[in-house]
Amino acid sequence: MTAMKFNVTIDRDEDGVWVVECPSIPGCVSQGQNKQEALENIIDAIATCLQVRAERGLPLTIETFQVEVMA
Repeated sequence: MTAMKFNVTIDRDEDGVWVVECPSIPGCVSQGQNKQEALENIIDAIATCLQVRAERGLPLTIETFQVEVMA
């Protein structure tokens, strides 16, 4: 098994739950009662999403880019 690194986003919702998402894997989202729990949960979610995508013959990830916006 090969180790892979993924960028994730983390934010707190209106109920105080921490929501974490992996933008390079569509639909790969998890949550936790605190940041640490949310980050631990997304690791499991990413592994599961990768497994399902591989079983279905889908690409493991999609491309993501950073763009610059003047605000």
